[in-house]
Amino acid sequence: MAVDFTQEIQDLRTTMSSVREVSDVPKLQAQVEELERQSSDPSIWDDPDNAQKVTSAMQRARAEIDRITGMDSRIDDVEALVEMGQEENDAETLAEAERELKAVRKAVGELEVRTLLSGEYDERSAVVTIRAGAGGVDAADFAEMLMRMYLRWAERHGYPTKVMDTSYAEEAGLKSVTFEVNVPYAYGNLSVEGGTHRLVRISPFDNQGRRQTSFAAVEVIPLIEGTDSIDIPENDLKIDVFRSSGPGGQSVNTTDSAVRMTHIPTGTVVSMQNEKSQIQNRAAALRVMQSRLLLLKKAEEAAERKELAGDIKASWGDQMRSYVLNPYQMVKDLRTEHETGNPTAVFDGEIDEFIEAGVRWRIEQSRAQD
Repeated sequence: MAVDFTQEIQDLRTTMSSVREVSDVPKLQAQVEELERQSSDPSIWDDPDNAQKVTSAMQRARAEIDRITGMDSRIDDVEALVEMGQEENDAETLAEAERELKAVRKAVGELEVRTLLSGEYDERSAVVTIRAGAGGVDAADFAEMLMRMYLRWAERHGYPTKVMDTSYAEEAGLKSVTFEVNVPYAYGNLSVEGGTHRLVRISPFDNQGRRQTSFAAVEVIPLIEGTDSIDIPENDLKIDVFRSSGPGGQSVNTTDSAVRMTHIPTGTVVSMQNEKSQIQNRAAALRVMQSRLLLLKKAEEAAERKELAGDIKASWGDQMRSYVLNPYQMVKDLRTEHETGNPTAVFDGEIDEFIEAGVRWRIEQSRAQD
């Protein structure tokens, strides 16, 4: 079916008009001017932490403006390409315009989703924890597959990541892993990935080649910031130190640098072992502990415990997404009904459409409850 370029371009311009309105570009521009004024003051570097916050905020605001204005330019370019192809009746030029239109439509959709991320912590960086669930060695292998999927997703977008803790399973894969995605709105995007993920495949660990179902739990929390108010009395924390280890329990550290931190009142446990020193691991563990307790505190205040990562069982009955590799190939989100027949691409980090569908689904659920 022939592409209706006029209608498609009009729809994109309408969407971008809404994006500009919600994003409030004039306000962003005023914010950049004020941050530029602050950053030009030499005394700002008397407080390095504050200086870093100012420069980071300025870069984020500039990038947001560039994303919006740059998208307007891309739509203009597509329109010019269409006009050229139609005037010269050039099928090759029109085919190029159709390819670019598809790319712009996807990019505009991602921008539109950004405007839907208005939760209290949506702008934050994210801390992601993946735990192997039911399914033995297949579940541990699945947990490692999910880690790679999210890290590849971040890599595709140029988002910096940092693996903070890794607990290897005995035979293969991971018992658990925790990593940061350090970019604005990482939490808003990845929070819809929280829940139980299910894998169905012929087990590479079964010498009889039987089909195996395994599970892994994904927890996503916002990264704590210095301005957040969450004090943890020292008596509420139990600190254990141990040696970091690699796959199969092989020692990779000859000193007790790894840290396991337990918040006694809630039973929350955080382990960190990927930093070089015990002090660094302790600081990283405390930051993640504060993030989890802050989220818990806010949820309790609003009586919204159901929005927490919570006690994800990682087993039958509570899965939110299925990855089926046998007897057919499909990845399907059970909440949004979004699916694809290309699991290989998904495990290679192509999950933007799932995230977008999840964000839109969450907004719809929230509106339905209001």
